[in-house]
Amino acid sequence: MDIAQSILSIHKELPPGVKLVAVSKFHPVEAIEEAMNAGQTAFGENRPQEFEKKAMALDGRGVEWHFIGHLQTNKLKLVLPYASLVQSVDASHLLDAIDEWGRKNDRVSPVLL
Repeated sequence: MDIAQSILSIHKELPPGVKLVAVSKFHPVEAIEEAMNAGQTAFGENRPQEFEKKAMALDGRGVEWHFIGHLQTNKLKLVLPYASLVQSVDASHLLDAIDEWGRKNDRVSPVLL
């Protein structure tokens, strides 16, 4: 089963109100595009450099990016410009750094604690 068929099959089984976040770790941009063509819009990454690279390549294409891994404060600049949600805030100092970045960049960054 190819990516598009898998996405379509999974979407058919999801109950209303449930969103699939497809983890695109180690997959090339072309695989993400194939999933997008099948209706997938939310993608998760856990490596900041890979996250930024893919987000830049697909900028303006309607992707909802989730950062799903441990995030270090020195990597915020790679993730926060593109992240729709940071799912992995595990320390108050990280939350403070995200808040500070948001104030400097006039942007709210939704997070999960």
